[in-house]
Amino acid sequence: MDLILWRHAEAEDAPPGGDDLARALTRRGEKQAQRMAAWLKPHLPAGTRILCSPALRCRQTADALQLAFRTEKPLSTGSDPEQVLQAAGWPDAKHAVLVVGHQPTLGETVARLLGLATQECAVRKAGVWWLRTTVEKDGERTTVVAVQSPDTL
Repeated sequence: MDLILWRHAEAEDAPPGGDDLARALTRRGEKQAQRMAAWLKPHLPAGTRILCSPALRCRQTADALQLAFRTEKPLSTGSDPEQVLQAAGWPDAKHAVLVVGHQPTLGETVARLLGLATQECAVRKAGVWWLRTTVEKDGERTTVVAVQSPDTL
């Protein structure tokens, strides 16, 4: 299955005591999301499911695609790789899944799937890691299909 992990774009800082989930994208973040969506949308396989953290900054990032998505509470801040993988239906989902979420969870998910020695991989703001997992006789194999940053688009 293809699992596409998209970190939310740059967001405003939370005011002291403010609601972290209510943080909106900055003007720069809106541009980052638009650039990444313009690259991502034509590359998404048909039938891709889009799952999104309920955080405003994630929903605004996903909105840039102009495609339907489903908000999933287990993808919120403080989630872990197992929650991401379970929500995505990994590794058995029939279609590609795009998850719009947070760091460090997305980086931890990348590190876990690739079997990296480190527990976390850096995922830049508005960055995408596209991973493909296949189930073979000797187990699962995950490869990197693409890594993209809005800074290079």
